[in-house]
Amino acid sequence: MDYVALKRTGLRVSVGGLGCGGFSRLGLGTGGTEDDAARLVGAALDLGINLIDTAPAYGTERAVGRAIRHRPRESVVVATKAVAHRGDQGIPAGEIVQSLDRSLAALGTDHVDVFMLHGVPPASYDHARDVVLPALEREREKGKIRHVGITETAPNDPGHAMLGRALEDDRWDVAMVAFHMMHQNARHAVLPAAARRGVGILLMFAVRNIFAKPERLAAAMRDLAAAGQVPNELAAKDNPFDFLLHPGGAASLTDAAYRFARHEPGVDVVLFGTGDIAHLKQNVASLLKPPLPDADRAEIRKLFGHLVGVGLDRPGAPTP
Repeated sequence: MDYVALKRTGLRVSVGGLGCGGFSRLGLGTGGTEDDAARLVGAALDLGINLIDTAPAYGTERAVGRAIRHRPRESVVVATKAVAHRGDQGIPAGEIVQSLDRSLAALGTDHVDVFMLHGVPPASYDHARDVVLPALEREREKGKIRHVGITETAPNDPGHAMLGRALEDDRWDVAMVAFHMMHQNARHAVLPAAARRGVGILLMFAVRNIFAKPERLAAAMRDLAAAGQVPNELAAKDNPFDFLLHPGGAASLTDAAYRFARHEPGVDVVLFGTGDIAHLKQNVASLLKPPLPDADRAEIRKLFGHLVGVGLDRPGAPTP
């Protein structure tokens, strides 16, 4: 496994992080049991993955807790979250602290390494910063939290407006941002500012459905071609990314997607989800490969670098 420092946190983290939400939720989303989920987390740890990202909304904290119970606590970087808004209303800070305490109990630990506010929309940012963050800073002083972070709601904020403000304020240690081959605008809108501030970057949406399900990609390409956003010939191809599949290039579309994200300057950890140990091993293998060839990366940027908001579907979104 390759490891990096999560910028100013100083945490030594694996370049791939196991995301416990998304469509799979460690297999719970496809009929797996909590025992299965705990074994999957254990398998990830055995492969050298040491950053585990969970949340109450995912229903996976207990499985994570079971998996790390007999591991040295310092060997695992545990991240969890709490939602700070309900509709248009901010959730009181006291409720957020209660959520933290419930997460600690479910995880079976006395602290989390990163505690993030979950999917904060631009309209809720002031509440997150002015009301909730001070309460979290007090919990950090008590030792319950080592570092505080914030995550964007990618489908509703594709321009990264919330994170732009958060990075300007410079009060958050970690940020979670969406970035992939067809949604690259964080390269300019988020990553340079995060690097200047020393804010650790966890990257989400590297694959999701658009690169894992051919029907998603085909539907997106048809819509984009009709709108004049990509060349028409891409919509006519069975695999519009076939130019990446060659000796010395990527082995598959998902392999290309993970490698493209992993080697983007400024990215610290690429999060991925899975419910299957074989799939877990494939993802890790891709993340440990070298960057895509320069010519392939340049072609991805030329064809898709202008796109915004593509492939940010939520779990449960219908298939076209």
